[in-house]
Formats: sequence, structure tokens, C-alpha cells
Amino acid sequence: MAVNSNPEPFDGASENIDPLTLHQVAVSPSRSVRSFQRPVAAGTPLTRSAKPVPKESVWRKFRSTAIMALVVPGLFGTVALPAYAFSPTAEDTASSSSALQTLKESGAQSLSVDESATAAPVVRDGYSATTAAELANARAVAEAAEATARRATFATQQTSFSGPSASDLLANPPYPNFSLDQVFNVALQYQGVPYVYGGATPAGFDCSGFVKYVYAQFGIDMPHSSTAQGNMGTRIAVEDAVPGDLVVSAGHIGFYAGNGMILHASRPGTPLRIGPIYADNWWIVRIGI
Repeated sequence: MAVNSNPEPFDGASENIDPLTLHQVAVSPSRSVRSFQRPVAAGTPLTRSAKPVPKESVWRKFRSTAIMALVVPGLFGTVALPAYAFSPTAEDTASSSSALQTLKESGAQSLSVDESATAAPVVRDGYSATTAAELANARAVAEAAEATARRATFATQQTSFSGPSASDLLANPPYPNFSLDQVFNVALQYQGVPYVYGGATPAGFDCSGFVKYVYAQFGIDMPHSSTAQGNMGTRIAVEDAVPGDLVVSAGHIGFYAGNGMILHASRPGTPLRIGPIYADNWWIVRIGI
């Protein structure tokens, strides 16, 4: 069969050929129409079907494009801003160079002083020292105030005590039979009594007032003085001392408690108690022999 070398263009209406057949014919005009085996019914329109695009997809693409169009130029502007902001102009450079040249040409600074001006005289701070007489006077005033306070405390403590005094005990001693062991046991009863300067009752003792009060209960009258009490009785060796003997040192006295210890009214603020013998030089005196 002969093939027409100059076929008429297909309009798709007069020939029963599908769109794919039309495409093949357009590519190869010389190919015979009758060689295709895919007939199309008469009257079928030869239009390519296109899938509709959703409106939401179109809006999303438009929005992304708009955002990129705004953001990208802004990023470039932000990066470039410091360079433009801090770039000196030609006018600034020229002004700095001129100021530097002026400074170089001015040379060293100079300072002028008015010859009529005079320096202020140097004055040392004044001071004064306390003399020895002033120190002694201040010490005497302090000691007098302390003695007054002691007397007031003593008066308060002694008047608050309602028991017998040393004089009362001497008139009627509760322990007529003298014994060093008994003396020490009586003395132990007063542990914890506060120290009171000049005190001679259980309301408050000083060192010699304590010894005087204890010995008064055995009918032995002793002065209210550590020195006078130390001069009474007989001085014995330390090795021979027993509790109830007297430990004597310069300005202090108490009862020997054995093993280098003393029962005494030691000082203000410390109650009557047993403690180590702290005097550097001390000796033992025994009363009753």
C-alpha cells in the first residue's frame, strides 16, 4: 500500500486517532496513520487533561517567595551595617591628621609659677603625753572606786546573812574538840561561796575571812589578816602537811587539801573551791600545837 508523503494535517475531528497517535504523527509525518491500532471514537475531543492545582499550594509558594524576598536583603544589610557605620570618611581622616601634626609641632608643655606665690609653712601636728603623776592619780581614782564597790558588795552580802558571825561562834563553839581532820571537813562545807572582799561569813568570804570563820567554830580566835594568821602556829615541812593545815604565801592563805592542792577563796569572780597551789613561794603552818 502506498503512503501519502504529504498528508493533510490532522484536526482530530475527522479521524479516529487518540492524542498519543497525533503526537507520533507530528514527530514522524511520514508514518502512516493506518499503522496505529488504537482507534478513538468519533467526536472525542483531542485535548490533554491537566490535574487542577490546589489554591492552598499556590498561596504557600507565594508566601515563601515573599518571605525570602524580604529576609535575604535584610540579612545582607545587617552584616554590612557595621562596616558602613564605622568607616571613617575622608574628612574625619584629614581632621585627625591635622590635630596630630599640631600636637607634634607644639613641643613639650610648659608651666609658669607666679614668683609672688609662697609655699604654706609646714606645721606638725601637736601632741601631749600623759605624765607619770597623771597616771598615778588615775590609778588611785580607779582603786578608790573599786574599793567603794567592794565595800558596798560586802555590806550587801553580810547584811543578807542571818547566821552566826565569827564572834558568835567563838562564844559558843560547835566543835570544842579540836582536830585537823574535823577542821578540813568543816571547811569543805563552804565550797561555792562567792568571793567578797572583806567578807567573813558564808554570805561571802575573802581568803583570811574564810580561815577565821572556820577556826572560830573550834574556839580559836584568829585575826582577819592573812599575814597575821600565817604568823600563828608552827611552820612545818611540806612533807608533813595534812588536810586542815594552812597554806601560806605572800598576801594569801587557805587550807591544805593534799597533793599540792589548796581549798581557798582565791579572787573576785571565782567561788570558794579546791585548786592547785599557784604561788611561787609558799609554806605550811599548823595551828593547835
